[in-house]
Amino acid sequence: MSKFGTWFTLILFASSGWLLLAQQSASDDEEIPVIIGFRSTPGPGEEAAVRALGGKVKHRHTLVPAISAKLSKKAIDALKKNPAITAIEPDLDVYALDEYDAVWGVRQIGAPSLHSGGNTGTGIKVCVIDSGIDTNHPDLAANYKGGYDYVNNDADPADDNGHGTHVAGTIAAASNGFGVVGVAHSAEIYAYKALGASGSGKFSDVIKAVEACTALEGTKITNNSYGSSSDPGTLVRQAFDNAYAAGVLHVAAAGNSGNPSGTGDSVGYPAKYSSVIAVAATNSSNVRASWSSTGPAVELSAPGVNISSTYPDDTYAALSGTSMASPHVAGAAALVFGCLTSDLNGDGVVNNADVRLRMQQTAQDLGAAGRDNLYGFGLVRPDLACGTVSSSPPAAPSGLQSTGVTKTSISLAWNDNSDNETGFELQRCTSTCVVLSLPANTGSYTDTGLKRNTTYTYQVRAVNSAGASAWSNSITVKTAK
Repeated sequence: MSKFGTWFTLILFASSGWLLLAQQSASDDEEIPVIIGFRSTPGPGEEAAVRALGGKVKHRHTLVPAISAKLSKKAIDALKKNPAITAIEPDLDVYALDEYDAVWGVRQIGAPSLHSGGNTGTGIKVCVIDSGIDTNHPDLAANYKGGYDYVNNDADPADDNGHGTHVAGTIAAASNGFGVVGVAHSAEIYAYKALGASGSGKFSDVIKAVEACTALEGTKITNNSYGSSSDPGTLVRQAFDNAYAAGVLHVAAAGNSGNPSGTGDSVGYPAKYSSVIAVAATNSSNVRASWSSTGPAVELSAPGVNISSTYPDDTYAALSGTSMASPHVAGAAALVFGCLTSDLNGDGVVNNADVRLRMQQTAQDLGAAGRDNLYGFGLVRPDLACGTVSSSPPAAPSGLQSTGVTKTSISLAWNDNSDNETGFELQRCTSTCVVLSLPANTGSYTDTGLKRNTTYTYQVRAVNSAGASAWSNSITVKTAK
C-alpha cells in the first residue's frame, strides 16, 4: 500500500525597518502627527523643546526613547537639525482588520460577493480527508458536524499535525467577527482523519474516509490535500470513481513537485484520476507557484501561497502549498452547488458533474490561452460561476500618496472608493512602466527592490470583471541616496 504525505510549506516571515517622514502636501502651518526618536530617554526638558517649537505633545514613551506629538512642517525641519534626535517618523493611522483582510485568497476568487448575496455554502457537506481538525477551534466548532479517526480507530478526529485544521479553515471558517473566514463559511465540515501526526498515512484509510463521505445524506464534496507520486492501484481509483458516480465531487492538491520552468508531468494521486479535480497553486498576482505540479491533469488553479487559516489550539498560521489551494476550490464548489440550477451536461440531473463543468467554464484564464498544463482552465471563480459579476467597473481610487521612503523601497497609500473591485493595478514607471496586480480591499503597498536615488512615478486603479476604473492621481517619488 502506498504511503503519502501532506503537500505544504510553512512560511515564516518577518519585516523590519524605519519609515522616513513622507513629503507633506500640507501647508507649513498645518499640524502633522509624528513620533520623535531621541538618543536617550526623553524627559520634561525634551517635551519643553518640542512645545517651544509650537508642538503639541501627546505621549512621552518609555518602551522606546520617543515622544509623539503634532508639529508644523517648519518645526519638523528645525527638529531634524537637533543632534539629540535620531528619527522623526509619521504617526500613521491604523485600522481595525475584519476577517476578510486576513484571507487574500478568499477575496481573490470572488467569494465575498456571493457571501453578501446570502450564498455561504449552507447545507453543503465538505469532507476534509486529512490529519483531522481542531474541533473546538472558535472558527471551526460551529460548522463541525462529525467525523472519524481512521489512524487511531476512534470517533475523535483530533488534529495532531495542524494540516487538516488549516485546510478546514480555508473551506469553512465561520463568519463570526474575528480570526479568518472560509470560502463557504456556512458549509458543514466532516473531518476524516487518514493522516497521522507525521503527516502521512495509508490509502486504505483514505478509502474508508471516501466511503464514509459517500454514505452521508445530501450534497457532498471531498477535499484531498495529500498525495502520492506513485499510482496506488486500481482499487483506490475505483473508490474515487464510484463515489464520483454516486454524486460526490472530489477536489485534490495537484502536488508540490513542479519546477520553475513548468515542464513535465508531476501531478500526483489521487489528483491525477479523471474523477478528481486537480488544483494548482497561484500567488496573489495570479502567477503559478514555482513548485506547483504541472501536467495535463491540472484542472483549476487557486491561491496557495502564504495562506492564513486556522491552526490547532485556537491559533492561526500562514502556510503555502497546493494543499492550501485545493480547499479554495472545495469551498468554491460548495458555493456553486448553492447557486447552480441548470443541467449543463444534459444528463437529466443537476449534480457534481454540472458543478465541475460550470467551474471549468467560468475559470479566469491564466497562462496560455485555454486549458494548459500549468493552470488548467484557470483561477476558480465562484462569483462568475454563480453570475454575481459586476455590471459596471469600480470607482477610481484617490489620494495616492507616499507614506515612506528608503534606499530600496517606497511605501504608498490610497483611498479605496469602491465596494465591487476584485483587485487593483498599481503602475510604476521610470523610462518604462510595469503594472503590479494587488488583491481587492487593498489601501496600501510597499514597493521593494528598487534602485537607490531613483525617481519613480505611480498611479493606481481598481478592476473587476466589467473593466477598470480611471487611474488615480499620479505621484512622483525618489528613493533615498
